Amino acid sequence: MKVVYQTCCGVDVHKSFLVATIIKTTSGIEPSYHKKRFSTFNNSILQFKDWLIDNNCRDICMESTGKYWVPVYNLLEDDINVTIANPKWVKAVKGNKDDTKDSKWIGDLFRLGLVPGSYIPCKEIRILREYTRYRYKLTSSKSGEKNRFQNALTVCNVALDSVVSDVFGKSATSIIDYLIEQSDNSINHEEISSRLLRSLKKKSDSVIESIDGHQMTDSQKYRMRLIRAHMDYIISTINDIDTMIESLITPHENAIQLLCTIPGIDRNSAITIISEIGTDMSQFSSSKRLCCWAGLTPSNNESAGKKKSVRITRAGVYLKPALVQCAHAAVKSEKSPYYKTKYERILKRRGKKRAIIAIARMILTSIYQMLCTGEAWNPSDLYKIDMPEPLDAKQREKAIRQALKLLKSEGIIPESLEAS
Repeated sequence: MKVVYQTCCGVDVHKSFLVATIIKTTSGIEPSYHKKRFSTFNNSILQFKDWLIDNNCRDICMESTGKYWVPVYNLLEDDINVTIANPKWVKAVKGNKDDTKDSKWIGDLFRLGLVPGSYIPCKEIRILREYTRYRYKLTSSKSGEKNRFQNALTVCNVALDSVVSDVFGKSATSIIDYLIEQSDNSINHEEISSRLLRSLKKKSDSVIESIDGHQMTDSQKYRMRLIRAHMDYIISTINDIDTMIESLITPHENAIQLLCTIPGIDRNSAITIISEIGTDMSQFSSSKRLCCWAGLTPSNNESAGKKKSVRITRAGVYLKPALVQCAHAAVKSEKSPYYKTKYERILKRRGKKRAIIAIARMILTSIYQMLCTGEAWNPSDLYKIDMPEPLDAKQREKAIRQALKLLKSEGIIPESLEAS
């Protein structure tokens, strides 16, 4: 195999220490190995950096172990070319591995160019990514608290959700506040009716019937107050994060406006996408590579002429859900039927889930091209989408047979006529 890096370093990172092995290759001579162990404290990492520079080693590779690689990457990225490898590409053979051998194994694979590097955005995008991912987690927590609040109403014999469309709307919230503030389980029908707004006033009898005879105890009311307080805190935190995100996204405002021209993508979705892939598409060799990195490309698993499972990978745990959500919005868009038409065509052949993943991949491909060229969304086949596809010979023959069959069944042409 051809040696790609004459001098490189393999690093095995842990929480409190790292083991590094510098590999130097000279023509005609076996490579030499220099191993050393460092702490993960900042001063020790800087000593590791000086050791690399003294040995004229500017290319290193380390496994992405949790978040332990991040402090090392932060201090080395300015002067050293750091390649972060997915663990599946550098996994050593079980039964013959330890910390020292791991660093040597990583270095040997990297020296021969067998380790594809993972995409690591610039520090500015990494900080933005931390906020958007934290916002995603808080949004999930808010949904969880809403489910707990709803469950608390159900176990207290309050069937308000069967009448109102949103239990957390103004009218429903006002009624629940009234029930929690009551010292006993009795309710005032006139008070309940006065708290209903707009169209719910017509359903006052159903609302009263859904909460009449509820079984709220003091302990259950206290639990509901705790859930609501936590939910209010999460909402206020999300608002603070949104304010911070708006200040961080200012340098990329043009890219955000560009992505918002795609059907199904709003501002929040555009910010999430930018925080995951950045704006510099030179990191990805092609749109196919980007789609593969995002986990939207079917895998390839074939052996002995048999093609096994080709499901999409588990990559893109934050980007893929955002793109799927955009795809669902795009296929329902009334302003532009572009993705809707493509979705319906794929739906007939492959089903709903595969069709949505295909639309998500189309959107990501468009994003790649738009960030590369700086042009707004305008696919080449946009004006052909409403035109019928031309039929090939087999499809044309089948259409003629079906037309003749219909005409014969209606008695428009005689049964003895044969299709030409």
